[in-house]
Amino acid sequence: MTPFAIAGIQMHVAALNSNVEAMRHRIDILMARFPWTQMVLFSELAPYGPLDQFAQPFPNDVLTQFQEDAQRYGIWLIPGSMFEKMPDGRIFNTSVVINPQGEIVAKYSKMFPFRPYEAGISSGTEFCIFDVPDVGRFGLSICYDIWFPETTRQLTSQGVEVLLNPVLTGTTDRDAELAIARATAAQFQCYVFAVNGLAAGGVGKSIVVDPSAMVLHQSGGQEDMFPIEIDLDVVRRQRETGLKGLGQVLKSFRDREAEFSIYDRTSGADAYLKTLGPLTTPGQGSRAGVQTLDPRTALGTDQGAASAVPMFKGRSGTQ
Repeated sequence: MTPFAIAGIQMHVAALNSNVEAMRHRIDILMARFPWTQMVLFSELAPYGPLDQFAQPFPNDVLTQFQEDAQRYGIWLIPGSMFEKMPDGRIFNTSVVINPQGEIVAKYSKMFPFRPYEAGISSGTEFCIFDVPDVGRFGLSICYDIWFPETTRQLTSQGVEVLLNPVLTGTTDRDAELAIARATAAQFQCYVFAVNGLAAGGVGKSIVVDPSAMVLHQSGGQEDMFPIEIDLDVVRRQRETGLKGLGQVLKSFRDREAEFSIYDRTSGADAYLKTLGPLTTPGQGSRAGVQTLDPRTALGTDQGAASAVPMFKGRSGTQ
C-alpha cells in the first residue's frame, strides 16, 4: 500500500478583495483538525478571485506566504491559481506547486482559458508533472483543461497517477464537469481531485474520484475541507490488470494500430470543425448553428459517399 492524504478546501471566494488571509486561516484549521494531511489543494483563482485586474507578477509576496505555510506544516501546497501578469502585458492563469520544504517545484499556466468568456487570457503550452518522493507522480490541470482529454492523455502517458484540477465553475455546466471527472478517472485510470470554490469562486460540488470512477467524496454547496487518503498501489494494480479485471485502457492505447490524423493540423481531417464559425459569445436570439447545413459540403465528401448522411433542415432537425 502506498497511502497519501490529500485535502481539498472548498471555500467562499470574494471577487473584489484578497482571499489570501482566509486561505491561510483555513490551512491552520485544516492542519489542527487533520494533522495527517500531506497535500492541500485550493480552487482556481482562490487568492484574488476571477477578475484579471488583480493580476500579479510572479514571484510575489503572496506566494512567499504560502511557501512559509507549506514549510511550517510540512505539506505539499497548491494554492489554487492566480492571474499572472507578464512583463510584456500578457496575462496567464497560473498555479504553482510548493513542496514541504517551502520550495516552488513546478508552475503551470492553464492551456484552455474558458473562451470566449475569458477573452484576453493567454494560453499556457507546457504540461505540469511532479513527483512526490516515495509516493507517486502527480499532474496539474486547471478547470476547463479537463474538458479536453488530450491534456490528461499527455499527463498519464508520462506516468501521472493523480490529476489535480482546481476549478472555478459558477455556471450550470458543473454537473457536466462532474461526469467528465468520473469519465476521466476511468479512461485514464487515475485519481481525480477537482476542487471548486463558492460565491465568486463557483457553485461548489467539489469531487474526488478513484481510478474505477467511484466517487470518494462530493461536496455540496457549502464550505468544506475534505482530507482523503488515497492508495497509489490501486492505480498501479488497475493499470496492470484493468478496471475490475476488465478494460486495460492505457495498454490498449499503447498497443493501438490506428493513428489519429485529426492531430495533424495539415491533414484536413478537421474540415468539419472549420465550418462551426468563430469562437464568440452568443448574442440575444442567436440562430448560430440552426441554419440549413449539408454535412457533405462541410466534410468535403461527394454525393455518392454522403448518400447515407441525413440532411439537417432548420431548427426542427426534421429530414
